Amino acid sequence: MGSPRRSRRGRGLAALAAVLTGVMVAGTACGGDDDGGADGKITLTVDTFGEFGYEELFKQYEAQHPNIKIRSRKVSDLDTYKPQLQRWIGTGSGAGDVVAIEEGLLPTYMQQANKFVNLFDHGGAALKENFLDWKWQMGLTPDGKQLMALGTDIGPLGMCYRKDLFAKAGLPTERDEVTKLWPTWDDFLKRGQEFQGKVSGTKWLDGPQALLRVTVLQEAGKGPGYSYFDKSNNFVVDSNPAVKTAFDTVLKFQQAKLTANMQIFTPPWQTGLKRDAFATVPCPAWMLGGIEEYSGDYGKGKWDVAGIPGGAGYWGGSWLAVPKQTKHPKEAAELAKFLTSPQGQLGAFKSANTFPSSPKLYSDPAVAQASNPYFNNAPVGKIFGDAASQVKPVHLGPKNEDVRQELENVLVAVGEGKTQPGQAWTEGVDKARGVSD
Repeated sequence: MGSPRRSRRGRGLAALAAVLTGVMVAGTACGGDDDGGADGKITLTVDTFGEFGYEELFKQYEAQHPNIKIRSRKVSDLDTYKPQLQRWIGTGSGAGDVVAIEEGLLPTYMQQANKFVNLFDHGGAALKENFLDWKWQMGLTPDGKQLMALGTDIGPLGMCYRKDLFAKAGLPTERDEVTKLWPTWDDFLKRGQEFQGKVSGTKWLDGPQALLRVTVLQEAGKGPGYSYFDKSNNFVVDSNPAVKTAFDTVLKFQQAKLTANMQIFTPPWQTGLKRDAFATVPCPAWMLGGIEEYSGDYGKGKWDVAGIPGGAGYWGGSWLAVPKQTKHPKEAAELAKFLTSPQGQLGAFKSANTFPSSPKLYSDPAVAQASNPYFNNAPVGKIFGDAASQVKPVHLGPKNEDVRQELENVLVAVGEGKTQPGQAWTEGVDKARGVSD
């Protein structure tokens, strides 16, 4: 979902998120070391966050490989998953046989590539043509000698919006007309002010976190090709205009009290979907799976997808890797190859709208002509396919997620009245620098 994925997210997870978190904690003692029961089957544990759309693929793989049993461990959000994975990889115990790595975390684990199986040793070199070139390259160690991870999805951007709430505010509701409402983020802010002037009890946006992630990547893609760290991994938050522009954009929304100050996939966000807490959500393709999961029957037909303000961009996308601590490196590598194959990516897209990183699928009618019935039959294949064609990858440093979180925390504090807007940038830079080493 990158990741941030992200969204992304699986059946019944809303009610079980807390339980599953406990399961992951309790499961750290065994992780991928579980060989299954007395039936002699090999059990492969797959660790993911959000919704990758893998449930049916797991069943399919088990049917084709009678000796394999797949155990899925997933949690609803990346911020819960991140410390678990760090502990497992750091201690050399507890991780699944296959683990998902969100784009913001990938640079961190590239520095620990010796803790992961080299997928070149399991036929990985033959898979290069299955991926966008930049997605493939990001899964390689800098020296090109190790294929540490195989790409899953990418996160081209749209804007999800509530048609019924737009109608209540007297705004256009058809997606093409909605897209015309906001060519820029300033236009989007003005529409938000109009909306909140007419609809009480509903904020325009879900929160500052999603907005910052989107705008930073948009601005970095237009400009230098990096955000918080330059391509030599030097801290540049205070000197990169792309970051300042994005931060200032989000700050305007916080000052105008146009966001619900919620973070995607957290319990308040999940509940907010069913309580009309917000009318729009910046939507990388994988976000649609999360909205459908947590909004459920209540939201069906109420949501639609329009274009994103500020031009094309992306947010998120992930990779699958095999930790060396697995007892079944060959079998785990084969499962990772299946899940990231064009066939696997197509299955995930059909299940959870995770947009493929395999260009082989872009002309496939199952993708190009895809529509999403939950979102008023929005032509998601075209919307996200057009956006994907314009994606410019952005370099992320190993401490990207730590810095991002500090900047987001400051923006949340502005919304809570705990930080003055005039001090937000200086405070954000200082806190970001503090975690950048």
